[in-house]
Amino acid sequence: MPATLLATKRVEKPWGRHHLYPGFADPAPDGEPIGEIWFQSPHPEEPELLIKYLFTSEKLSVQDHPSDEEAQKRGLARGKDECWTILAAEPDSTIAVGPLAPMTREELRASAEDGSLEHKLDWKPVKAGDFYYSHSGVIHAIGAGLTLIEVQQNSDTTYRLFDYGRPRELHLDDGVAVADLNPYVAPPQPGEVAPGRTILVEGPKFVLERWTGGKRDIALPDGTTGWLVPIRGEGVVAGVAWKAGECVTVTGREELHASEDADLLFAYPGDRRV
Repeated sequence: MPATLLATKRVEKPWGRHHLYPGFADPAPDGEPIGEIWFQSPHPEEPELLIKYLFTSEKLSVQDHPSDEEAQKRGLARGKDECWTILAAEPDSTIAVGPLAPMTREELRASAEDGSLEHKLDWKPVKAGDFYYSHSGVIHAIGAGLTLIEVQQNSDTTYRLFDYGRPRELHLDDGVAVADLNPYVAPPQPGEVAPGRTILVEGPKFVLERWTGGKRDIALPDGTTGWLVPIRGEGVVAGVAWKAGECVTVTGREELHASEDADLLFAYPGDRRV
């Protein structure tokens, strides 16, 4: 089908929330907090990308992810590059991306074991509208009080390096082995390339664009799937109606009609612009 409205999967997390974001039903007051909402195709293992909303009330673990090469050494299909579009943030919210200074693998392991790693990371203040791209290997931690959309390669492989004393498994051998030990350097963003069209990420694993509302022609290369993620507004593509809080996959050449107030993300694999 040229367009498919994806199913949602609500994921309970100890660091999640009972009050989510407009467009999402809150869990029951006595229920488990919801930390993530995933958008899944009928065959969730097949797509190259995965789209999630995250809702945090506590810091997430300090972690990293393997590259495609490192993942395949371990018998996995792919690595995990990811990026975060911040929708809402409390005044003191932060995200850690990379160490403050270059580290050795021995120092990384030792600081993960003795708990000092948290204080060796570059915790950056974040606000609504901010954007970060975290390539595979980046040591990172998403902070508390955030609502964000995560676009990532379709992999759930996470190497947990430090978890603030929570009783969860760490993965120090793999996490240290794949880590980027240098301070984070943000990749260049192409920026606005046409009225109402901004490129946030341009490959190599995926492209992410941000669009304003109105009419737009989508022209994807043959065999390529795109993910339309409406942050605000509503509309129709290939006869499929959508609204904020949903996600639609699109293939081929289609005409998109979005409300004038719409704010949209559009993601697709590879390093080519549509």
